[in-house]
Amino acid sequence: METILTREQALDLLRKYNKEPFHILHGLTVEGVMRWYAGELGYGEDEEYWGQVGLLHDIDFELYPEQHCRKAPELLSEAGVGDDMIRSICSHGYGICSDILPEHPMEKVLFAADELTGLIGAAVRMRPSKSVMDLEVSSLKKKFKDKRFAAGCSRDVIRDGAERLGWTLEELMDKTIQAMRSCEESIQKEMEEMGL
Repeated sequence: METILTREQALDLLRKYNKEPFHILHGLTVEGVMRWYAGELGYGEDEEYWGQVGLLHDIDFELYPEQHCRKAPELLSEAGVGDDMIRSICSHGYGICSDILPEHPMEKVLFAADELTGLIGAAVRMRPSKSVMDLEVSSLKKKFKDKRFAAGCSRDVIRDGAERLGWTLEELMDKTIQAMRSCEESIQKEMEEMGL
């Protein structure tokens, strides 16, 4: 798994097509989560690749929401991103806006964790601490069951993602909470440095 861009170039590319702080935050969050999972699942040598896939996965979403995962290949290839990474990025929209099946463990993690980070982020914003550090799986499960809460986060995709990984829903939730804890502080700092 080869990355062509440096991390700085990947972030610049994300920011070229995304101005909303929410979208930048989501990209940084999924990047951090993917880096954690790379180490956790024994793919530490590919951490940079996993991270950049996470960072760039929604590159086309802000400007081209109706063409999500269909506009991304054009934007990414213009920047010199390789076909393997483009395929991995587009696989996260499988069944919704892409027909690229998540096959590699990294693609399966991205597919599952992308939606779940959105649900966790929404749950965290409701907490007095505004932090994932004190969020427990039991609290998240209650939010998951409430279909009106963060209604845009597909429970079906999250369930399907856990199944593709061979994990229980609780296992996916627990690991993704841990992953978000691992990068929460550095993401806050980076957002502040960008003035967002």
